[in-house]
Amino acid sequence: MAANTLSILKPSVNNLTVRIFVRAAGLDFEELDVWGKKGTPEFLAKDPADLTPLLEEEGLPRGALWESCAIMQYLCNKHGLDRFYPRDPGERAMVDSAMFYLIGSVYPFLARATYPTLGFPQYAGEVATSEADDAMKAKAQQDAEAALAAPLDVYRAFFLEGRRFIGGEHPSIADMRFAATLEFLRAIDYDLPDWAEEYITAMEEALGEAYSEPAADVRGYVESVKSPAA
Repeated sequence: MAANTLSILKPSVNNLTVRIFVRAAGLDFEELDVWGKKGTPEFLAKDPADLTPLLEEEGLPRGALWESCAIMQYLCNKHGLDRFYPRDPGERAMVDSAMFYLIGSVYPFLARATYPTLGFPQYAGEVATSEADDAMKAKAQQDAEAALAAPLDVYRAFFLEGRRFIGGEHPSIADMRFAATLEFLRAIDYDLPDWAEEYITAMEEALGEAYSEPAADVRGYVESVKSPAA
């Protein structure tokens, strides 16, 4: 039996983050695709937030843990994976800041810009879930897309300034979170700046199949929603 069990949704970039990580780290894991299976009493009993990715492991106080960044931080701490999550307080703070900035400032815009095209539900209170007409919903999506440029450029100007990766010469867990997130922008044919395209290429080159194999699931889903079968 695998040491770690991951319940995942293959089309999700949030899930992709951890799927890349466990492969890059060489950890013993089993993946369970729970597409269409969330929300059941059995799943909610271990994950009342009904979120994926979900890590199940004996070392956890409740036996389970969700949120991609928390999962990666925990596994790095447990297994001493300093190459992905540096021990130096300053370097670790940079990694943490890059992840939290993505979650708090970048991802809300990205979700509003891409989820309507991807067919994913949005949160209550959003224009997309309101009684606004289609024109207003389309404008909200376009506004969110336009708002992405400034927070994305923060990564170029701050987190990646003078560095190949946020982690320096080697990808960190913050790099995995950021690169995976950028994959969803393909759904709306977002015009990524050259530095971001080069960054994704560098990540895939550095991590090899650990990146490309799970990323193929997200890329395949993105292509399917962009070019639905007739």
